[in-house]
Amino acid sequence: MAADLKHGFAIHVRSLKAQYRSILEYPADFWVMAVSGLFNQITTFAFLAVLFGAVDSIAGWSFHEMLILVVYMRMSGAFVAIGWDGIWNLSHMVVDGDLDYRLTRPAPVVSQVASSFVGLQAFGDIAVGIVMLWVGWTGVGLGLDPATLGIALVLFVSAIGIQIGVITSLNCICFWIRGRATPIAFAAVELQNNVGNYPLKIYPGVVKALLTFGLPFAFINYIPAQILTGRLPMVWTLAPPLAALVALAIMALILRAGLRTYESAGH
Repeated sequence: MAADLKHGFAIHVRSLKAQYRSILEYPADFWVMAVSGLFNQITTFAFLAVLFGAVDSIAGWSFHEMLILVVYMRMSGAFVAIGWDGIWNLSHMVVDGDLDYRLTRPAPVVSQVASSFVGLQAFGDIAVGIVMLWVGWTGVGLGLDPATLGIALVLFVSAIGIQIGVITSLNCICFWIRGRATPIAFAAVELQNNVGNYPLKIYPGVVKALLTFGLPFAFINYIPAQILTGRLPMVWTLAPPLAALVALAIMALILRAGLRTYESAGH
């Protein structure tokens, strides 16, 4: 099992390296997309700054706490885009029969698909995200001691795992509902991007339940932000990693079931 994971990871990294080499052949494309991500995050940063120029808090959350909340969602999504964005091509591969070629190669299918594309806008997202994180981090008085940094890293890696698990699972719906787009997956991400910018406590109970137990987006940024700012006890640090493991396990089951039902396009 460990050897298979190591082999799959190595192939994934090599595939991404090939993608990056091809990107560097067209630097203008890279900079256009990176700058678009940069401006997107700057807009978010500016909006929060203007908003908190008019109000002191939102549902008891300060400006700096809100920055941590937003950054965990945006930056985890950006890291997924850098290494897993090709999963959005799955529906096209199923319809066009391009998945046939992946099935015949001695490498994990999901890794081949996920590493087939890189979301270049993510580089701009990360650049501004680091600034936002630093402002939020210092603003709430968090230190740079190993324990705090370790907890923050565990929460961030868990957020990435949840993003991968949820996005991949929803894209796998294309195995049963054929089409060149995956509207359910896009709708879920759009929901996260809109709702995740604010504390869940401002939403009705049904929305909070959906984003905690249905689509576990609360474990990506809402719960981690509460842990880091002291709103939740440290025992809650176990929750996001467990949510990530569950999301990835469900992803594996759905992916396996989808591949079993896949019928070759005949190419």
